[in-house]
Amino acid sequence: MIEGLRMGTLQGKTAVVTGGSRGIGRAIVERLAREGAHVVFSYAKDKDHAVAVEQTVSRGGGRAHGIQADFTDPANAERLMKQADDLLEGLDILVNNVALAFTPTTIADTDEDLYDQVMATNTKSTFLTIRYAARNMRDAGRIINISTVNTVRPAPGIAMYTASKGAIEQLTAAAAMELGSRSITVNAVSPGFTDTDLLRGSNSEQALAQIPRLTPLGRIGQPADIADVVAFLAGPDGRWLTGQNLHANGGFA
Repeated sequence: MIEGLRMGTLQGKTAVVTGGSRGIGRAIVERLAREGAHVVFSYAKDKDHAVAVEQTVSRGGGRAHGIQADFTDPANAERLMKQADDLLEGLDILVNNVALAFTPTTIADTDEDLYDQVMATNTKSTFLTIRYAARNMRDAGRIINISTVNTVRPAPGIAMYTASKGAIEQLTAAAAMELGSRSITVNAVSPGFTDTDLLRGSNSEQALAQIPRLTPLGRIGQPADIADVVAFLAGPDGRWLTGQNLHANGGFA
């Protein structure tokens, strides 16, 4: 939670965070706002969670605004960016965090509708926000894409998820090459096991209890752990990093 706004490293900057009402996305919104950024974030359906984020940021003296945008229709990605640009009057930071959760399904049992949904939400929407930023972001901006440890530590049943995130990692590398001449950095962050509703809803208590033993740092990651890495990349200290994928997973991979 925000405990009080200080003169942060992002004072005067503007940011868009996709999927910013819960879990890692919420932590990123609150962290960037605490550093002084004016943040617009998207949420798919649950307005109550979005309002809670706005109120938390406001109590700390920051500014954050939620915009409803369901990225299962990728057209909403560009709509979000246009609305945010009008509200913020310019764009300095883009964090692509949104991802579609689904019940683990083997490749053999994956139908084309699920494939299309996952790729539309996770990959095409990210492509569209990056394209918008490439055309409209101010020079010396920051683009940060949230990937996953599962691109290097895959697991059965999540082939579509890892494929969609692998594509995002390649977009990251290509965009870094294309936008470097404008001093825009483009990086990815790959979380490992992170204590979110999604993690707890898709794992038994027994499985969760095993995670600290699988992680050299001996605990489950917290959303704030990921948000801190994002804030570093978004701030002045991240100016010399681009085209990188930072694995924020406590040493799991």
